[in-house]
Amino acid sequence: MAINSEIFHAYDVRGIYPKEINEEEVYQIAQAYIKVFNPGRAIVLGKDVRLSSPSLWKAAAKGINDAGCDVVDIDTISTDMLYFAVAHYDYGGGLTISASHNPKEYNGIKFVRENSVAVSADTGLLDIKNQAMKNEQIIEPEKGEIIKKEILDDYVKHCLSFIDVKILKPMKIVANGNFGMAGVALKKILQGLPIEIIPLNFEPDGNFPKGKPDPMMPENRKETETLVKKEKADLGVAWDGDADRCFIFDENGEYVDGYFLTAILAEYFLKKHPGEKIISDPRLTWAVRDTVLKNKGIYLVNKTGHAFIKDRMRKENVMFAGEITGHFYFRDNFFCDNGMIPLLLILEILNKEGVKMSELAKPYREKYFISGEISQKVKDPDKVIKTVEKEYKNGKLEYIDGFSVEYPDWRFNLRKSNTEPLIRLNVEAKSQDLVDEKVKEIIKLIK
Repeated sequence: MAINSEIFHAYDVRGIYPKEINEEEVYQIAQAYIKVFNPGRAIVLGKDVRLSSPSLWKAAAKGINDAGCDVVDIDTISTDMLYFAVAHYDYGGGLTISASHNPKEYNGIKFVRENSVAVSADTGLLDIKNQAMKNEQIIEPEKGEIIKKEILDDYVKHCLSFIDVKILKPMKIVANGNFGMAGVALKKILQGLPIEIIPLNFEPDGNFPKGKPDPMMPENRKETETLVKKEKADLGVAWDGDADRCFIFDENGEYVDGYFLTAILAEYFLKKHPGEKIISDPRLTWAVRDTVLKNKGIYLVNKTGHAFIKDRMRKENVMFAGEITGHFYFRDNFFCDNGMIPLLLILEILNKEGVKMSELAKPYREKYFISGEISQKVKDPDKVIKTVEKEYKNGKLEYIDGFSVEYPDWRFNLRKSNTEPLIRLNVEAKSQDLVDEKVKEIIKLIK
């Protein structure tokens, strides 16, 4: 059976089920993972809530068992639970059947090695692809078994270890689980704490009845914004479909950009631990850079994408990293991202400082003006990027991811998406008028 090579992306496998990815391919890919990494006797295997996930999970489990390895079945999970399970219990590696925030017809696989080291195109994913394309079946005489393991209680304990729960006062939060596993985890995490949850889309449902489970899309935030205002909540929070990204809304229902949240959390860590390293991605940088330097930290910019950021964090022992997309990474979380820890940290900050979320965000909203991420479908991304680059070659150029151009009063980043056939533009400036002007200018070039 020929595997569709297009399902292999920068740091995962993803495609439409069953047209592009099916049980036979998943069996083959799981076996290829064993062949490439030789991860030892037991492999963690989880799945998200998608309707096709149970069937693809069985195919992956059979592939792993046939190759002579045991499957540690951690059931239906958020992606950050995979990272926790592999690193916390010291397994040799793990997979989860998931297509993250993609629409319901998609599915895929995310991989980690020992200690939850990410697998990307730079660190073994191409080897898995090449091995899978050989279509060689591995059948060991002694097949592996399936071992069930309950991880939720330990995961909850781990998340709560990041804050001082004793300082939490009564609060009301609107929480949008987007039909993934976030609701299940949050109920357990906040059990017994003085936080009232107003649940929204809490029950897991792989049909994703309200569309693509991605709060990065402004139209997908409206429901949360409206409910925060209606309930007069102290805070709103939402997650994507596999619950490894966290999105915060203030008490007025206004979205707090992941860029500003990175700066807020960077300040939190540096107040406790001056001199530590903090990473952000190159799409937007000024707010995080200024905050890190003001708080005596070391600021680093890294290529976008969880695998690349985690790799840099491990190499340089970085304390915290954040991306504008709502991914937040913590050294004390095995250098991995987690969707629950950012919310808990924000709850602690609000209680400790006695402020509202809008007050926490205000200094950033008033000083740093941003476009939000603008995605454009183009036939030839490389050609478009070269055209734009030529136009702005008189600025300070940087090529960490796509390319960035900086001037004294504005800057922008233009890059190809790692997961979709798009180019993405982010602009920041010292006034909203200048942001709007430059967005129009660049979009005209792109089109």
